[in-house]
Amino acid sequence: MTVPHPPSLADLQALFTSRHSCRAFLPEQLPRKVIEDILTCAQRVPSWCNAQPWKLTITSGAETERLRQALRQAAQAGGHSPDLAFPSRYENEYQTRRRKCGWALYQAVGVQKGDRAASQAQMMENFSLFGAPHCAILSTPATLGGYGAMDCGGFVAGFTLAAQAAGVATIPQAAVASYAPLLHELLEIPEDRTILCALSFGYGDPDHAANQFRTSRATLPEFTEWRD
Repeated sequence: MTVPHPPSLADLQALFTSRHSCRAFLPEQLPRKVIEDILTCAQRVPSWCNAQPWKLTITSGAETERLRQALRQAAQAGGHSPDLAFPSRYENEYQTRRRKCGWALYQAVGVQKGDRAASQAQMMENFSLFGAPHCAILSTPATLGGYGAMDCGGFVAGFTLAAQAAGVATIPQAAVASYAPLLHELLEIPEDRTILCALSFGYGDPDHAANQFRTSRATLPEFTEWRD
């Protein structure tokens, strides 16, 4: 086996920095070869015992539109039912970061504080998949529990970075997974698999207001402790 020469840390840093969660896509479909190349690259992420527990149900064309319509109807009716329980609460710095991200998005798209109708309309864009032409529903065997979910988190990172390198925009979406029963039925995902999230992807719309902001990251002292 020939080991390729690794990219520099600076190259990798540039890739990480250029990636962002896209919230407005162009309607153009991706060539199947581009999607396959992204998946093949992302497949190289590590997993416990090399189990590779991730499976993706990927929609394109009419199937994406069918999923989009079904999600919007479900969201309008209400009644979340995720396979994997959502966080019970956000506290301290985690709540601060969450709010900062939310308000940055609202500011970018012109939603004023207190305008509940406008903020609700922006939230509903989640269930339109932000106009993405493709959506991948990511699942793991229920029997693998938290370790399978953790492995799939690595796959999400791999997928978003591989896509960025291919010029493809992405957004991981937990909101879509909140309607797990619908996804199991509509996309025939077996009940013994835990649906974790959606990955909506395609070519991003660079001119859309929702794509004009970027989130910040914590500094090293905020998330590291050294023991020398």
